[in-house]
Amino acid sequence: MTDAGTEELLIAQAARGDQRAFERLYRIHVGRVHGLCLRMTRNSAGAEDCTQQAFVQAWTALPRFEKRSSFATWLHRIAVNIVLMQRRTSIDLVSTEATDELEDAFTFDTPVEVAEIEAAIETLPEGARDVLILSGIYGHSHGEVARMLGVAEGTCKAQLHRARQLLRERLNLEVC
Repeated sequence: MTDAGTEELLIAQAARGDQRAFERLYRIHVGRVHGLCLRMTRNSAGAEDCTQQAFVQAWTALPRFEKRSSFATWLHRIAVNIVLMQRRTSIDLVSTEATDELEDAFTFDTPVEVAEIEAAIETLPEGARDVLILSGIYGHSHGEVARMLGVAEGTCKAQLHRARQLLRERLNLEVC
């Protein structure tokens, strides 16, 4: 990973058309963007397409990046918008491939197996799942998630609470 100063320099260079600087930004962020797309689409091919579209769109929009949020947040918002647009235009993006591909990507401090957690997340209602992924897993604030998904911040908080409650029920976990 790079420090903030290096990333800012890469962003500035890429915004001026430096393809190698953008390639370095791509390498830094592609894993998390792909993971986000994979979790939201639950489809490997769809996630690949969304990831690619997100970086193409980021490349063309980079000169207009206003730095009101971090580059990662801006990039995630682009990816989320692409996933949501693809969701609206596609009938079936659902696949069980995502569980196998994500199993090695995260470590949890819980006795529940990763595959069980991923399977439980897949069963969540779409809105709750999206908020859980963006806020609970990727660490975006409720405000950022609300802007990404185009919903009220209170809706995000309620959806996150709902997602956590449903996961506890589905995984048979007790609240400590």
